[in-house]
Amino acid sequence: MRAQLARIDAVLVQAVIAAALSFAHIHDVASAAGQDGWKAWAYPVSADLLLVAAWRRLRAGDAKAAGWCWFVIALTASLGANVATAGLLDMNHVPAWLRILVAGWPAVAFLGGTLLAHSTPTRHETTEGDQGPVCIDDQEDAPDPVPELPSTRPAVSASAPAPAVPVPAALVEHARKVAAEHHTRTGTAIDTTTLRARLGVPAPMAEAISARLT
Repeated sequence: MRAQLARIDAVLVQAVIAAALSFAHIHDVASAAGQDGWKAWAYPVSADLLLVAAWRRLRAGDAKAAGWCWFVIALTASLGANVATAGLLDMNHVPAWLRILVAGWPAVAFLGGTLLAHSTPTRHETTEGDQGPVCIDDQEDAPDPVPELPSTRPAVSASAPAPAVPVPAALVEHARKVAAEHHTRTGTAIDTTTLRARLGVPAPMAEAISARLT
């Protein structure tokens, strides 16, 4: 627990030191570019707040392209100001292009902060096939059940006899010869399955022929 607290304290101290140095560097650049008094201190606040807003948008996972865009802009402004104070620029004679950038930064920061804070997160629309079950809270809103229509098919009694299958007389005579040949060869009466296979007829017709042979 103490080690964790010590680690947190070290990180906080480092963050405070880095923030103070960054604030001072951006303030110096803004002051050198003609922004004096409280305006020079507002520039580091504006840059760091835009950086934090862009980072929060990236952490939220919404509109990552916009988050990365404004994160890079804010980071470039902060790093540029810190590097400019390292002696690369004459702070007593700031070039015109830097004055233009410093003067236009508030409008850029305001635009970025507004877009990051008030843009609507992207919502994935579901197709009709992906929709979940719909719960009906009010029974009155439920659709009326569809009445069952009476069946137009005639009721078939379980005990009703099957319709007779017409059998040609010539086929019956041929079946008698096949049955006689089978009895002579095997000594047993021919069964319906064998008769059907020998004649090559459907099962109902084979049963009807077998009934005629008995």
